[in-house]
Amino acid sequence: MTTLIFDGTWAGVLCCVFEIFDKKLRDVKVVRENHFQPDAFSTASRVYSDETRAKRVWAGLAQRISKKSMSSLYSSYLSELPQIENVICGFIRLTFEMDESPEYAYANPTVLRISQVDKMVHREKHRMEAFVRFQLTKDGLYYASVEPDFNVLPLIAKHFKNRYADQRWLIYDLKRNFGIYYDLEIVSEVTISNSGNNVNKEDIFQEDEHLYQKLWSEYFKHVNIAERKNQKLHLMHVPKRYWKYLTEKNL
Repeated sequence: MTTLIFDGTWAGVLCCVFEIFDKKLRDVKVVRENHFQPDAFSTASRVYSDETRAKRVWAGLAQRISKKSMSSLYSSYLSELPQIENVICGFIRLTFEMDESPEYAYANPTVLRISQVDKMVHREKHRMEAFVRFQLTKDGLYYASVEPDFNVLPLIAKHFKNRYADQRWLIYDLKRNFGIYYDLEIVSEVTISNSGNNVNKEDIFQEDEHLYQKLWSEYFKHVNIAERKNQKLHLMHVPKRYWKYLTEKNL
């Protein structure tokens, strides 16, 4: 058994695939460096991220599978689920070793798992696109805090850039301590301090922001039809773990 240790990046995953084929490794396990634990029954080898090697693997995949399947691999990586890197590497190995694309071979557990995880991640992506609630800061920036189950900020950037193209905004993932910031031209990843809820909101947000939030909450109350309320269905679409960042649930 060979254990490949990588830095946790997407490029690192692709470089692990390159290493597997370059050294003709068969019995392989891929592990993020922050999860690695020495094992007496395996040989550890560190794989360093190399953009040139990563691009070679990605270009090779583009010739064998559809863009949708390539997107599914990246979405699966963003899930951050345990052992997902091994599943991704397993799928890519199948792609290069089989004569035909394995993307629809759902009888294979590796292919099925990628499909399942991709659906989970995109479900979370759509929820974030619906549940983000911006607040206007005193410097004219629209700010929103989120804590998604999966690392979906890279997937929602295009949606918010297109929808709010005329305003500066920042969506910050408190769980992973990074955000995406739009400056009216490009979206970039940022890290800030004091991003939690323990900051003094009166020092940050516009004085009339609370009024707008109250109006938004009142709107939801008035459009609600109590006689048709279905709490079970509501919780299916809006799980409670998202409520603390929804304006209409907290006023």
